[in-house]
Amino acid sequence: MEPLSWTGTLGPVLNPLLLAAAVVFAVSVIVQIVLSVFVPRPVAEGPTVAAPRTVVDYVGWAVMGSFGVIVAVCLAYLAIGPMMPGYQGKGIVGAVSLQLMPVWIALIVTFALSMTFKRRLGLYGKLFDSTIGMIGFALVMFWVFAGVFGAMDLIVTHGALEQASGMKNKPPGTPLRGAEAGEYPYYLLGGDNLARDVFSRMIKGAWEVIRIAPFATLFAFMVGITLGLPAAYYGGRLDTFLSFLANLILAFPVILLFYLLVTPEIVATGIPVYMAAVLFLFPIIFFSVLFNSRFHTQTTKRAIYIGSTLVVGLWLYSGIAWNADPLGLIEFPPNLLVVFVAVVFVNSPTVFRIVRGLALDIKTRDYVAAAQTRGEGPWYIMLWEILPNARGPLIVDFCLRIGYTTILLGTLGFFGLGLSPESPDWGSTINEGRKLLTIYLHPALPPALALLSLVLGLNLLADGLREESLRD
Repeated sequence: MEPLSWTGTLGPVLNPLLLAAAVVFAVSVIVQIVLSVFVPRPVAEGPTVAAPRTVVDYVGWAVMGSFGVIVAVCLAYLAIGPMMPGYQGKGIVGAVSLQLMPVWIALIVTFALSMTFKRRLGLYGKLFDSTIGMIGFALVMFWVFAGVFGAMDLIVTHGALEQASGMKNKPPGTPLRGAEAGEYPYYLLGGDNLARDVFSRMIKGAWEVIRIAPFATLFAFMVGITLGLPAAYYGGRLDTFLSFLANLILAFPVILLFYLLVTPEIVATGIPVYMAAVLFLFPIIFFSVLFNSRFHTQTTKRAIYIGSTLVVGLWLYSGIAWNADPLGLIEFPPNLLVVFVAVVFVNSPTVFRIVRGLALDIKTRDYVAAAQTRGEGPWYIMLWEILPNARGPLIVDFCLRIGYTTILLGTLGFFGLGLSPESPDWGSTINEGRKLLTIYLHPALPPALALLSLVLGLNLLADGLREESLRD
């Protein structure tokens, strides 16, 4: 079999158009920058007279038009490429797009349903009024769906640890030697230095990020909220003590603290396990207090909600923190637990300070005084009056913090700390690929771009949420 080209049958038709549009775009951007510096913008002579068209306007149109052509050609590669007959007709881009078909379908369904019912979905629905927010949401959900479907082996072409003879450092599109019936016949993005499929490892690496970063950040928020609200509401010695602990942890550089918590010497002492035993109690405490304060006058509902929280929470707690699930359904690998605990511990003090600062401001509002006048309890006021009115900044920070956590996980993997050595996480894959970076770009570039796009999506999503929350 012949190696695959990047664009297959569409290449001879669309590649010249893409090249021409890219050249026009680059030249137009440079000219636009030069003109913006040296050519003053004309001002309209009267309130109803439009300013005359200048070369700056025409250059701006060239930038937008060429960029539109680039986007259209890229979409054509992704949409039409998979329809071409045979692997040679599809090319690498078309074949990858075909493998990602479940992801595209899931994205289309998600956007269609969200935009149809956006007026009923609160802040999430308003996100679809923001172009930046939608782009960020699309990038994030792409990797979420890719990670989920990759974990289900629906879109990967080979096993993440599977090695093939003769495929070491082979370039993208190389046919698999001696491919058996039912086996995918190509390494779409090439092979790494151990003859493993780069495309499959990139998809599997998305699952490593998705299963750690959001949930660890969520746990950190529960710790920060549970401690930050009473610190701000009660003040006094409690506030002084908790603020001192938070500042003490924040005094250490974040990266250094993260490294210390996952080093083998610290892990051998058992400290991360004891930290997990303490930190993982906070979600149980949070939901128990939440339901108790909300249904304190409805004893039946309160008993049901709190009982369910304790049963489910303690079951998850025993499996996650102590790896002692009585049902044998939950298994948390030690390496994963160490990274999870490190993320929660490092992020909790920052979340505490954010929640405390927001609560100090909100507790002076009239509706809080009205709740106190009604005789509501302190925890009801904190969780059902103060916390909902702080949701905008907290949601924005949550998205940004997932991005920070993703970068931290990539950094740990790059230095070989935390996750197991054979893990396909992006940091480890980049580290393995960078050793031969001057000769072979393909092993390191895909996971690096994946990491970049996910963090970029989270930042754009946070910007969109911030923009919409300010309109409330």
